[in-house]
Amino acid sequence: MAGDGQVTMGAEVVKSSAKKIRRLHQEQILAGFAGSTADAISLFTRFEEKLQAYGGNLSRAAVELSKDWRMDKALRHLEALLLVADANSTLLLSGTGDVIEPDDRVAAVGSGGAYAVAAARALLEHTEFSAREVAEAAMKIASDICIYTNANIAFEELG
Repeated sequence: MAGDGQVTMGAEVVKSSAKKIRRLHQEQILAGFAGSTADAISLFTRFEEKLQAYGGNLSRAAVELSKDWRMDKALRHLEALLLVADANSTLLLSGTGDVIEPDDRVAAVGSGGAYAVAAARALLEHTEFSAREVAEAAMKIASDICIYTNANIAFEELG
């Protein structure tokens, strides 16, 4: 999983080295976000609680978080998207109740997400790059195109 470090407020870059990816549940699950930082941190905490409650079952924890996120009055107003992954699957979670597993395990959130996904799909189809090399090149392309994405890329990998 890769994430850029840019945080913006309106048209101003206020931080260029934010950590948008976290390791959760005994470092076996990765979670990344786009949107409000405070909202995402709240969601990370809630997601970690769901992982604990369901023994690290990624899919079950994701569904339960999404149900809460959609139904709870306070959570419903959180503005963020989450990408979560374990060694076997990748899921995109939203506050509208979405729990989406992409067909090709390529997913992205945030302003530059569509650019990164397009680049990653092309690289997977036309190169022999490793997952990390694909993520690195795709994020570089996204940062070259999207003004809300920078090239200060952090990576987290599962063994």
